[in-house]
Amino acid sequence: MNQKRHKTLKKELNLFHVYAIATGTTLSAGFFLLPGLAALEAGPAVPLVYLIAVIPLVPAMFSIIELATAMPRAGGVYYFLDRTMGPMVGTVGGFGTWSALVLKVAFALIGMGAYIKLFFPTVQIVPVAVIIALVLGLLSLFGSKRTGKLQVILVTVLLFCLLIFIGGGLPQINITHFDNFLSSGWSSILSASGLVYISYVGLTNIASLSEEVKNPERNLPLGIFLALGTALIIYILGTMVMTGVIPLERFVGDLTPVATAGEYLFGEVGLIFFSIAALFAFIAVANGGMLSASRYPLALSRDHLLPRYFLKMSKWNTPIFAIMVTVGTIVVILLLLDPTGIAKLASAFQLMVFALICLAVIIIRESKIDAYDPGFKSPLYPWMQISGVVLPFFLIVEMGLMPLLFSLGLMTVGIAWYWFYGKSRVVRTGAIYHLFERIGRLRYDGLDTELRGILKEKGLREADPFDEIVTRSLVIDLKEKKEFEEIVKEASEWISQFVDKSSAEIEKQFLEGTRMGATPVTHNIALPHLRLNGLKQAEMVIVRGNEGIHIKFKNPLTDFEEDEQDVLAVYFLVSPQADPTQHLRILAQIAGRVEEESFESEWREAKDEQEIKEALIHEDRCLSIVISMETATKVLINKPLKEIRFPEGCLIAMLRRNGQTIIPKGSTVILEGDRLTIIGDPKSMAEFKKDYEGVG
Repeated sequence: MNQKRHKTLKKELNLFHVYAIATGTTLSAGFFLLPGLAALEAGPAVPLVYLIAVIPLVPAMFSIIELATAMPRAGGVYYFLDRTMGPMVGTVGGFGTWSALVLKVAFALIGMGAYIKLFFPTVQIVPVAVIIALVLGLLSLFGSKRTGKLQVILVTVLLFCLLIFIGGGLPQINITHFDNFLSSGWSSILSASGLVYISYVGLTNIASLSEEVKNPERNLPLGIFLALGTALIIYILGTMVMTGVIPLERFVGDLTPVATAGEYLFGEVGLIFFSIAALFAFIAVANGGMLSASRYPLALSRDHLLPRYFLKMSKWNTPIFAIMVTVGTIVVILLLLDPTGIAKLASAFQLMVFALICLAVIIIRESKIDAYDPGFKSPLYPWMQISGVVLPFFLIVEMGLMPLLFSLGLMTVGIAWYWFYGKSRVVRTGAIYHLFERIGRLRYDGLDTELRGILKEKGLREADPFDEIVTRSLVIDLKEKKEFEEIVKEASEWISQFVDKSSAEIEKQFLEGTRMGATPVTHNIALPHLRLNGLKQAEMVIVRGNEGIHIKFKNPLTDFEEDEQDVLAVYFLVSPQADPTQHLRILAQIAGRVEEESFESEWREAKDEQEIKEALIHEDRCLSIVISMETATKVLINKPLKEIRFPEGCLIAMLRRNGQTIIPKGSTVILEGDRLTIIGDPKSMAEFKKDYEGVG
């Protein structure tokens, strides 16, 4: 069964949105409710409990960031487990993580009750929580950007309140409250750490929204690291304030410890002020958690593990049924269950899933898939991941039998659903089969194809020299129809000057790759490519054949049956062996460009070598201008290039004068009538167009 290509979600979340969602889903019940419950087990060692709780999260956090920057797709943990260990493990992770998120949202909404009851003892919290859940669910239908904006407001207000709490509380700490700091014993401290572990889970739930994050390779790691630093500082200093100002006998079991500490610090004003802050925190976690949770049914449905109606999008391009089911489940939990009793259960399953995520990084790295190209790589591999697999189980054991049984129950439900519903609908396996292939067993090429598709969506990195490769490439502009074998010979002769191989050897490799199905042929172009030992930098030969270039090839779309086609262009790309993922990113950039509607007409109508190259470089990275006294470019006339100050990141790649192409040097003087090709990153090019307004 061939999987259909599904519509991707809009990229609407910037760095601050990532930070706000990750922070907002972290600083809620963990800070405003759980410290008093942790004190029941750990006594005055509550700050230590929160410090220990973050330790098993660190390997999982590094692993999730690595996977999210390689595979920015809705579904987060589910998607990563599915693509690395196969759909059965993915189903378990998807169902379980969605359940834990839903429970956490319900837990946060119920948690508001303790603070509301401080002022309205007779109010019924469940109806209020249901109304808030429905309002937040409605808001999430309008898109992640609107939800993200609300999150930014909520988190900004929350951080301001917490700054007052910590700043006003630290000077008033009574150091005697920390006497007998470890009197509860390490077993109780570790058990309490397992309880509060769920406080940090929001840091990684943002991965389920990675498909909607702009520039995920930068914004995901940076946003999560900033959120972790913020959360850790607030948890440690905040619990120190609570422990230091509230007498232990009152702190133990207190469900409103922040309001209680606020009353000790600032009187009744403090109680009211920090109760309002708590409401902002609980709404923030419910808002961010609901947004993250709703992407899991969407991802499972994309992969045929849930019915197809979960793919239906609203007119705002949000998964309407996935959101409705998530909100509906939260409402049912609010009406029928007491989620405050299962914080440990949700934590236990998250610990188990995060252990699997660390294992997933080991599997996909050892599978040696070239298209696996994370923008962030976890440090200290594989020891970081090995510790992330082992450490969570120590906390689960210390948490008792019920959390372990609950986690096993969720796993059983996930396996049963896959076995009876998903197995017959899914023909996909994970990266683990590439690992098996290395020892002579199985392999699933669909994952490699999917990762290559993601590379095309992510685009080039700043350091990728695509524009430079194109501008220094050899152009062969055919005037009549030719056979592919004829142009391979000419291209191989030119490439042989850069590497210690004969043109015959290079020609043989190109032809063998095409016969074996390694040459992509799509959208009237062919992309023969090689990675060669001894090559210092990537090189390209561009061949235009408007009359047709006849090629015979093995077609992977028809189980590698022999096919033939007349194409308009052939791009011969050769790269060094050392960087296979850059090689694939350049191939993906070419493939993405030729799929654009404007490409074929620009390609056919290009008048010379310079315009042929410009047709391949995307317009936001390339600009062609004619120097004229009638435009802003008149200031460049009769000046050598070395005296001209262009925006940083821009480069004069080619100069066309009197029908000849010149590779410009610093001493080259610009003359009226010259046509320049300028390349650079999109930001620099926009600045250039602004400086020379009207030339683009």
